[in-house]
Amino acid sequence: MDTSNTHLKAAVLIVSETASKDPSTDKGVPALQDVFAQKGGDKWTCSRTKIVPDSVLDIQRAISEWTDGEDAVNLVLTSGGTGFTQKDNTPEAVQPLIQKHASGLVHAMLAASLQVTPFAMMARPIAGVRNKTLIITLPGSPKGAKENLEAILPQLAHACQQAAGADSRALHSGGTQRLEKEAGLQDTSVHGHHHHSHDHGHSHDHSHGHGHHHGPKAHTKPEDRPPISNDPNAGPTRRYRESPYPMLTVEEALQQIGEHTPEPVVVKAPVDENLVGSVLAEDVTASESVPAFRASIVDGYAIIASKHIMVPSTKGIFPVVGVSHAKPGQMSELQIGEVARITTGAPLPPGATSVVMVEDTVLKSMTEDGQEENEIEILTDAIEPGENVREVGSDVKSGDVIMKKGEGITAVGGEFGLLASVGTREVSVYQRPVVGVLSTGDEIVQHDRPGELQLGEVRDTNRPTLLTAIKGSGFKAVDLGIASDKPGALEQTLRDAMRTVDVIITSGGVSMGELDLLKPTIERSLGGTIHFGRVSMKPGKPTTFATVPFKTNDGSRAKPRVIFSLPGNPASAVVTYHLFVLPALHKMAGVHPVGLPKVQVTLEQDVKCDSKRAEYHRVMIVAKSDGLLHAVSTGFQRSSRIGSFKGANALLCLPVKEGKVAKGERVEALLMGKIVSEV
Repeated sequence: MDTSNTHLKAAVLIVSETASKDPSTDKGVPALQDVFAQKGGDKWTCSRTKIVPDSVLDIQRAISEWTDGEDAVNLVLTSGGTGFTQKDNTPEAVQPLIQKHASGLVHAMLAASLQVTPFAMMARPIAGVRNKTLIITLPGSPKGAKENLEAILPQLAHACQQAAGADSRALHSGGTQRLEKEAGLQDTSVHGHHHHSHDHGHSHDHSHGHGHHHGPKAHTKPEDRPPISNDPNAGPTRRYRESPYPMLTVEEALQQIGEHTPEPVVVKAPVDENLVGSVLAEDVTASESVPAFRASIVDGYAIIASKHIMVPSTKGIFPVVGVSHAKPGQMSELQIGEVARITTGAPLPPGATSVVMVEDTVLKSMTEDGQEENEIEILTDAIEPGENVREVGSDVKSGDVIMKKGEGITAVGGEFGLLASVGTREVSVYQRPVVGVLSTGDEIVQHDRPGELQLGEVRDTNRPTLLTAIKGSGFKAVDLGIASDKPGALEQTLRDAMRTVDVIITSGGVSMGELDLLKPTIERSLGGTIHFGRVSMKPGKPTTFATVPFKTNDGSRAKPRVIFSLPGNPASAVVTYHLFVLPALHKMAGVHPVGLPKVQVTLEQDVKCDSKRAEYHRVMIVAKSDGLLHAVSTGFQRSSRIGSFKGANALLCLPVKEGKVAKGERVEALLMGKIVSEV
């Protein structure tokens, strides 16, 4: 976000049930745009606007669109939803998004409003920085929003330049006098900004007034509180009682994964058995023809056949003057009236034009020792030039493109055989990511540890299960062991892992418990970004996706490392691996399309739906004689029940609705394994 030679970009979000239904009723956007035009000092553009209802998710989506992309704006202003009514929840929507609080701007707006009306103390403003964007909530009244913006506008250009990453030393050279002069401030007191008359009738009538934020009470001070995740050192009394992460749909989560997963890396790879599973990063051209010589496609006799009147008919008795086997060797040139015995795949002798099948001949005489043929009789005169001959380059010509960029090398063998046939020794492929699997929690013990479990101990089911799933998906899996529930131990384990793997999968430690340390470790200790922390799905709600910046041992910046924190319940971990991790691995490996293939199946029984969350029900898909794929439930679907995956080869995609999907209905399913056939 370069702010050196361009206008600063502002966006306005109107939060209003009424205006969202009828945009013509909104007066807030033109009022705020007028402030930028009249008093912005030619520093601002304000062309991005949007109107949403009083919905936390809609507010968060709109703000994130303006703050999280490459084309992020410098300033987001919201107007509305800051009062005390049941529907007013703009501060609650904005609070989790903010990474650095801007309390000074809040106090400045309050002080200005209190000069107008004591009802300003009834408002709940909030301001802060997300990524490189400053976010400020304003009252819903156009007049109140305009007055609050005017109170702080002179300082906002400087604040946004700092947030965008401008050089602080250069910005502050010349001291505060220079800053005040550039901002057009003659009087730096708050009162100096309110030289116009006030009539704040908006504070209580519209429930959008400004005042201190008295939303859900947190137990930490703003300066001590992390931007999103808990402070592990704060103790259980200061942890969040409700997840601060927006609840995304599965589609939104997949979009985040697609946007933030690193692009594939191109490497050179030898053509050997390790190439299976790779995707070509560029076209492959044949360096030689196949076949490289004229070869017979049958067992028989090479002969000179021609329509020319000087060449005799192929019918008759011919001496056998040589043998051509399918192995290297020298042969004499064949003359008219001679034949040479030849095997399938063997090169034609020089001069030969055709091959007569052995079935069209009879033996006339043998050599004196009885070991070889002396003469044979050809029974037909219908042999054409080129008959039963595979010409040079008839399969592949030198210079032909034999495989295209984006095509994969499968274990079936056809692609590998094609590359080998033309002598290809090396190809450009997308490097397949290396995946590490880590379990977290002091209660976790090795699955094969002998002896009985102590109270509270749990055998590690997820790690070996996920390692198996990764290998089954065609990727290298690294066992990272079990990390302790201690912040320092987990951080060091993750740092060590990032030097050996591209993707880290953890299970457990992503819920709301005081020892669930993954999110705070990623954000506070590793400087990573959590792109989502909750998904509206069943099972798998607390699934987390993050990226962490990474430097190599020599200090050079490398591609970011990807971290998936999957739920601790076994069925949840496996479902979310297939649903979220696999598409990321596919993208990094150049595989397209990403993720599991989708098929239509017919239900063999009624299946209950969830009215609030999308559900992924484990089923066995069977191909039956009616030509359809039928889905049979694997039974009780509780997220902790790994047994629901026994025999499962697909995930049934159940819609969000009341009631059930009835037996015989057709539903989409994601195919995890081979289809069972009863045909």
